Amino acid sequence: MSLEAIASVTAAESEAKAAVLAAEQKARQMLADADAVGRAAVEAAGAKADAELRELRRKAEAKYQSEAVEQAQILEGRKADLRAQAEEKLGQAAALIVERIVNN
Repeated sequence: MSLEAIASVTAAESEAKAAVLAAEQKARQMLADADAVGRAAVEAAGAKADAELRELRRKAEAKYQSEAVEQAQILEGRKADLRAQAEEKLGQAAALIVERIVNN
C-alpha cells in the first residue's frame, strides 16, 4: 500500500469518527430538546387542568350557594305557614278550653 493510500484511509477514518461524534452529539441534543418540550407540555397541561378545576369549583360553589339561598327561602316560607297554622289552632284551642271550663 502506498503512503498516499494509507494517508487517505487514515483521513477517511478520522472523518468517519468525527461524523459519528457529531451525529451522537446531535442525537443527544435532540433528545434533550424533546425532553424539554415534553416537560413543558406536561407542565402546561397540568397548569391548564388546575385552572379548569379551580373554575369548575368556583362555578359549583356559586351554584350551590344559590341553591342554598333558594332552599332557605323555601324553608322560611314553610316555617311562616306552619307558624300561622299553629297560631290559628292556638286560638281554637284557647276557645275550646274556655268553652269547657265555662260549661263545667
